[in-house]
Amino acid sequence: MTDGYDDGVATTRIPADIARPDRVLGPLTARQTAILAGCVLVLYGGYWLARPFMPPLTYLAMVVPVAGAVTAVAVGAREGIGLDRFLLAALAHARIPKRRVHAPEGVPALPEIVNKEMGKAAGPMPVPVRMPYRGVGPVGTVDLAEQGQAALGVCSPVNFDLHSGAEQQGLVAAYGRWLNSLTGPTQLLLRCHRTDLTPLADQLHHSAPALPHPALERAARAHADYLAHLAGTGDLLTRQIVLVAREETPPRRARPSACSARAVQRIQEATRGLTPAGISVTPLDYEQTTALITVACNPDPPTTPLDSEAQGVEA
Repeated sequence: MTDGYDDGVATTRIPADIARPDRVLGPLTARQTAILAGCVLVLYGGYWLARPFMPPLTYLAMVVPVAGAVTAVAVGAREGIGLDRFLLAALAHARIPKRRVHAPEGVPALPEIVNKEMGKAAGPMPVPVRMPYRGVGPVGTVDLAEQGQAALGVCSPVNFDLHSGAEQQGLVAAYGRWLNSLTGPTQLLLRCHRTDLTPLADQLHHSAPALPHPALERAARAHADYLAHLAGTGDLLTRQIVLVAREETPPRRARPSACSARAVQRIQEATRGLTPAGISVTPLDYEQTTALITVACNPDPPTTPLDSEAQGVEA
């Protein structure tokens, strides 16, 4: 990666397949070896059971398609996921209800006045939706039940192309040091949602007369008119980068508050670790975390720039 206005060259080595499982038997992982070994044992046991009344070639012709299918499932993959895991996930998805509604008190049964044939034609009854979290704690951590606690922070973006080659190399090195310092599950979530510039334009028009110079007032009004015109051209998107640090469920003897405190501490460590990379991390408190989860569950209403600025959103 060369830079036209700098004599430095930034070279970054990124390992491929860092999450690839270990190979235990040639190119096979432990999971693949267990699936194939179990298939071989079952087919070999079936051969000894069918040997008295079935010729070996007939049994071989019968088991070859089965062995091929099991091998394809064990070795194959789709979108980076093994076919065995993919099929299990598909079966689990097919068994869960598809119609879910927000009903903490439960879904009442159909009244007796409704005909049974009409109820069957309408399909299965909806079930209450169960969110994967219990709530937000006083310090802003999300209670994930058996999955532990998660603390959230909003990251500022970095314009990588505006830096020189040496600066880019320093940013990448600082980011790599932070990655190597991670002690628990960490997620970087990139959200894109609609934004409304009308409140910001109205605020500029309202505050323009209070500026100390007429030229500044004219510039503020011109910028407000530009924002109003930009808001009327179409839907505008706002980008938000959310850092999620999850702490595993503590042992039974440990206090539950220790898990949330450790998650908050990891966000603070990320704040210090990402500062050399030019990234500022703003931890979210109770109100901001609740608002973020609410917007993520209902992304249709546009977010105003004033609200986005309060949550650390960069448009």
